[in-house]
Amino acid sequence: MGFDPLEFLETAVETPSHETVEPMRALLCDHLAANGAEPTVHDDGSVLASKGNSSGPHIVLNTHLDTVAPHVPAEREGDVLHGRGSCDAKGPLAAMLSAFLDCEPDGTLTLAVTPDEERRSHGAAALVPSLDLDGERGDAVIVGEPTGLDVCIAGKGRFEGTVRVEGENAHAAEPHTGTNAITGAAAAIEAIDEFGERPDALSAHPDLGRPTLTPTVVEGGTATNQVPAGCEIVVDRRSVPPETAADFERDLDDFLRERLDSSVSFALTERETPFLEAFETPADSGVVEAFQDAGCDTRPFTAATEASYFAREAPTVVFGPGDLADADGPVAHAEREYVRLPEVERATELLDRVLASLFRRTGT
Repeated sequence: MGFDPLEFLETAVETPSHETVEPMRALLCDHLAANGAEPTVHDDGSVLASKGNSSGPHIVLNTHLDTVAPHVPAEREGDVLHGRGSCDAKGPLAAMLSAFLDCEPDGTLTLAVTPDEERRSHGAAALVPSLDLDGERGDAVIVGEPTGLDVCIAGKGRFEGTVRVEGENAHAAEPHTGTNAITGAAAAIEAIDEFGERPDALSAHPDLGRPTLTPTVVEGGTATNQVPAGCEIVVDRRSVPPETAADFERDLDDFLRERLDSSVSFALTERETPFLEAFETPADSGVVEAFQDAGCDTRPFTAATEASYFAREAPTVVFGPGDLADADGPVAHAEREYVRLPEVERATELLDRVLASLFRRTGT
């Protein structure tokens, strides 16, 4: 009977994967094995399956198993499937799995599905170094996310850190005897707003526009009758090339200390995996041209993805059925998340054409 991507997708959306990916990983492994592709589970939980030979390029199809909370049960209305993960990213997974099983590569094709993209990307961070990717030999990576069947060749990065304001405790009846850290935080927020206007600020990227810096959480004070000695402001940075996480940390810390004083500092949030940095793939890369030849429009992707990790090793694009948002509001991560089933089928057809083109372009 062969593999049915829509049947797989409906089962996948019915399978919760917001707290643990174990049932979803088992479902994927079962379908791979049933269709003659023996899966392996990487040390950090990624599912891998490869086919082909070493005579040509290495093409990687990547997406993720996990979803955000809460679980939203699957519900089908005609050609539309609602439910958590329907577009982010079980719709892309269904299309990629189908294309993987259909392909007879003149080279190596790997399906690599990671376990915690929505959190800290431990799977991708551990997996990428083991994949032996080399852009010079025509290797490429296709990352599955909801792009409305456009091919996305650039994406912003996401960094997170904390601005710390130091003050001195005092009784609120004698506020002049202390240093109010919350008052200092107000000045720090003004400076944060001015960070992008400094003379050496990053220019707007031609596709991604300007980077953004947004205060998202403010915490300070421990008693209602006390001048607070500390206040913290968490900020969200959406970066554009060529800014790295280290560049951003240094530049914002220097700016705040110069603009205010040494009582204000900035440091990135500590994490076990690298931050998702911005990426861009040249429009004349083989993988981009293959999608263009298949009729896909090119554009940037507006959210941070694990494409950041893969793009350091080989030309990388983001592609898949579904949309992050539509005319009525958010779709991915929203209660109304959905994917159109004909779009999943079309994504499979496009991936079939792209893979055939990539192996034909660089195969022997």
